[in-house]
Amino acid sequence: MKKLYFLLCILGIVLPYYHLINFLSNNNWSMEGFWNDIFFGSHPVSMIAMDLTVAATAFLIFLIYQSKKNNLKILKYIICLFIVGFSLAFPLYLYDTHDKK
Repeated sequence: MKKLYFLLCILGIVLPYYHLINFLSNNNWSMEGFWNDIFFGSHPVSMIAMDLTVAATAFLIFLIYQSKKNNLKILKYIICLFIVGFSLAFPLYLYDTHDKK
């Protein structure tokens, strides 16, 4: 399972950034319109964006709870969540905690 989590970490970086780089190259390397396209571009895109926003928020709350309850070091997960996204932070958490019981 750890190998699968590691693969998901790599995909969690590569896939979102592939689309980010394509967006930027199509917009003269400007972020103008990025957030508007995500949240208000179309209803299906907005639905996915809101779904991921709620999932990432729930994961952040869970991390804070785990840091208080189990003294879990959460800084790297929070950095991953805000720099790359939920697609890296969650698989990385699963990778790190897979064998800990």
